[in-house]
Amino acid sequence: MSDPNLSHDRAGDRYARELERHLDWLDSFTSTALGVLSAASGIYTYLGVRTLLDDPGIWTTFAALAYSIAVSVGIFVFWSYLLRLLPAVRSAASRVGLLLTMALGSVAIVAMSSWLNAAALAGGAAVETHMATTVQNYQTSLERAHSNAVAGQSLSRDVARVRQSFQDLSEQEAGGTLSGFSGRGAVFRVLTQKGTELQALEDQLAEVSAPIEATFAQGNTILSRMRSVSVAPGGLEDRTVRFSEDAVELAGLITQLRQLNPAPLVGRAAQDLSDAVVLPELDGATAATRAGQSSTINSVLTLVEQRAQTLATAAAEVMALPPPDDALYTPMSAADAVIVYAENFVPAWAGAISIDLLPAVLVFIIMVVQAAIRMGRGEGHRDDRMTVGELRAALAASDLLRQVEALNAQRHVPAAVTPQDVAGPGTAAPPHPQGTPNGRGA
Repeated sequence: MSDPNLSHDRAGDRYARELERHLDWLDSFTSTALGVLSAASGIYTYLGVRTLLDDPGIWTTFAALAYSIAVSVGIFVFWSYLLRLLPAVRSAASRVGLLLTMALGSVAIVAMSSWLNAAALAGGAAVETHMATTVQNYQTSLERAHSNAVAGQSLSRDVARVRQSFQDLSEQEAGGTLSGFSGRGAVFRVLTQKGTELQALEDQLAEVSAPIEATFAQGNTILSRMRSVSVAPGGLEDRTVRFSEDAVELAGLITQLRQLNPAPLVGRAAQDLSDAVVLPELDGATAATRAGQSSTINSVLTLVEQRAQTLATAAAEVMALPPPDDALYTPMSAADAVIVYAENFVPAWAGAISIDLLPAVLVFIIMVVQAAIRMGRGEGHRDDRMTVGELRAALAASDLLRQVEALNAQRHVPAAVTPQDVAGPGTAAPPHPQGTPNGRGA
């Protein structure tokens, strides 16, 4: 009756041998595959380093080539160590230590290679994304500056309304309705004075309208040109230079729009409207008339102060509007841009990291298979496998050992002594007795 444990051990041993044959076949090209991955990573690392180095000289090329070769060798050696050692260790402490080492090495690989690979894969697109984002920022700043300037220019309606109120009062004073003294007297001159100041302010606000619109139109033209440059074919370096020139010009136009905003002018004019009042001499014929003029002028001054406060409040509301952001374009290399806009290039980052860390998957696969082999054979099993080369070497060593043993035997065994050697030369040897080959008795 067969032993079940023995059958189970034989099945586990067959299972382990099958897995070992697969590992032997896979190991025949694993190093080649790892070398190809390392070389590919080195090539993309070289392209990424070239985007960081501005000097196109031979030393720059040599430096980039040396760095990429060092990265390729480092990746190959690192994963070769782990592919051999991590699946072979058995203690938990050793496995944890090597796993931590693998994690640290993976971080180092990403730091020295993967981000440069991503720069080579998506660096140009990242720079274009940076330019597109800059265009959006400039457009927002331009529109906000234009909106604030238009809001300031719209204060001309408030100024016109106040000016019209003073003109109406002056006409009423000319007819004698306000002070009771018809004609162009002291009250009329005060009202006319403020009306003239407001008319001058209104004219200034009207004059600034055309420059505001012209500056805004010019800014939109530059924005269109910047959009075209950001997506146009051709060398990225030349496009970046043209984009920078347009960005500087557009920033100047945004500053000009901020200066064209007439809201501060209206605020200062409102302050002057109430503070700077030239009181004319009262020209009434009688004391009662002069008293009426004085009272009316005081009322007019109060009205002027109220209207000035209204204009100042309207100007303060415009000046309180959010100012445009300080749009500033900073040229960015492909390697920097691919980091800043990493969320836009997740596939490129995934490919750049995968080409460096893919061997980690092979390490885990071999760990699982080695664990399965140990489980199939048992922890106490000794590895008795022998390759063809090892068998040939063992046979050759066995033959050599037999030859050495035969030679040693020949050296240590003495030669047989004959009767002639005992009797001396010239003496006949006595005959051997019958039945005794050596001449001795039985």
